[in-house]
Amino acid sequence: MKIKNIMKKSLLALILMPSLLLTQLAVANEGVHLDQAPIDASNHDSLQRGARTFINSCLNCHSASFMRYNRLQEIGLTEKQIKDNLLFAGEKVGDTMKVAMNKKEAKAWLGVAPPDLSVEVRARGADWVYTYMRSFYRDDTRPTGWNNVVYDKVAMPHVLYELQGEQSFNHETHELTLTKPGKLSVEEYNTLIGDLTNYMAFMAEPGKQQRNHLGWFVLLFLGVLLVLTYKLKKAYWKDIH
Repeated sequence: MKIKNIMKKSLLALILMPSLLLTQLAVANEGVHLDQAPIDASNHDSLQRGARTFINSCLNCHSASFMRYNRLQEIGLTEKQIKDNLLFAGEKVGDTMKVAMNKKEAKAWLGVAPPDLSVEVRARGADWVYTYMRSFYRDDTRPTGWNNVVYDKVAMPHVLYELQGEQSFNHETHELTLTKPGKLSVEEYNTLIGDLTNYMAFMAEPGKQQRNHLGWFVLLFLGVLLVLTYKLKKAYWKDIH
């Protein structure tokens, strides 16, 4: 009986775990509005722009150790385009997207080693990443001089501030205000981050689109099989009835 009770409790814990994790995420984001990310896995132009931004800006500190450069061919890039435009430190097309920064040095500079971003969108959600990258604001109380509305007391500095500009945050009204324009307009910066998030969503699950296409073929096959099976059943039973 004790073994059965333990098994029941373990099974219940496994069933409730996803809902508990979602509850914790909801509590963490309580009071923070998340904007909808423009995710479109079929938009290769957006994915290519996002890949360029990720490699040029994010890969300096963050790695993506589960992603290989040659998988960028799935978003319309040729091997030559990848070699000529996206490989800068002697990497090979078949290599994973690793970062040269030492983790110990990164922890000493930022207080924490930058996380691997391979599955960040799957872990936090595309809307979270999209809103987070647009919610940095100046905060002189922080070691880096930056804070974030979505992730309070974040250790990461705003690496794209030259493009977005500088924002201030009103803690009473919970509003962000652009105080110093950047090189891009608000619309252009939002598009840049939308493309980046779109690419990160692809990177987190590069085989998703192929699975979706395969799923439609499977459903079509099952539909045809159902019709044939029904007709076969009628042919077998017509003499009996």
